[in-house]
Amino acid sequence: MSVERNTRAIEGSVVTDFEDRMSYGGYLDLATLLSAQRPLSNPEHHDELLFIVQHQTTELWLKLVLHELGAACRLLREDQLAPALKGIARVKHIQKTLTEQWSVLATLTPAEYGQFRGVLGNASGFQSAQYRAVEFTLGNKNAAMLRVFASDPAAHALVGAALEAPSLYDEFLGLLARSGYPIPAEVLGRDVTKAWTYTAELVPVFTEIYRDPEAHWAAYETCEELVDLEDNFQLWRFRHLKTVERIIGFKTGTGGSSGVPFLQRALDLTFFPELYAVRTEL
Repeated sequence: MSVERNTRAIEGSVVTDFEDRMSYGGYLDLATLLSAQRPLSNPEHHDELLFIVQHQTTELWLKLVLHELGAACRLLREDQLAPALKGIARVKHIQKTLTEQWSVLATLTPAEYGQFRGVLGNASGFQSAQYRAVEFTLGNKNAAMLRVFASDPAAHALVGAALEAPSLYDEFLGLLARSGYPIPAEVLGRDVTKAWTYTAELVPVFTEIYRDPEAHWAAYETCEELVDLEDNFQLWRFRHLKTVERIIGFKTGTGGSSGVPFLQRALDLTFFPELYAVRTEL
């Protein structure tokens, strides 16, 4: 095959002069984005770039998750359920991408990671403000976590705002109450800065919804979307745990945690316990 036949000609209408036009790289500010990967190992270890890109892309996806969850909370507060569910559906797709992304980092072997792990110092994913804000927005709140961000005003403000705001579940329960469902007053007036805990009084409400889905379709569909969110989050946590175990075994974490045992305990945390408890009642 000749070179000419294996080359795609540029169509005459394609813009190639960007002297005074917006370009792809300009719109995305790629000069800034692609200069943000700065390995610290010396000499630079080949696999440190993988480690940096993995975590930076995770932070970009978390930024979008927060954007979508924030909008979903607002829409639920405004009783606009359909567009809120659209945003939640997008978050579910992002979660799947984040979970699959662990398979890339899992190609990093213990020997490879060990050659540059020391340059991380005490840096750890535990210190991700966006991850913590996502957890808080879904209801796993812990005011003690704010101490981690005391030296970073922007991160502290982000996590603090998520702590003070009603969670996605709080907003859904408020919508249910306005729709005529018997949500207990103490639930609606609870201190939203506290972690959500199992509330038995809600189970009969969800039992009614689940026993007649057609009569309660909007509420039923939302419940199942929330269960999907939690399932996806737990899968992400588990994949994180197994990737860490594969790369460093049971070493302590760079941030000072016990490592795998610490991550294991996170699997016991739940966002929407009543939506699982209702299944036993059916």
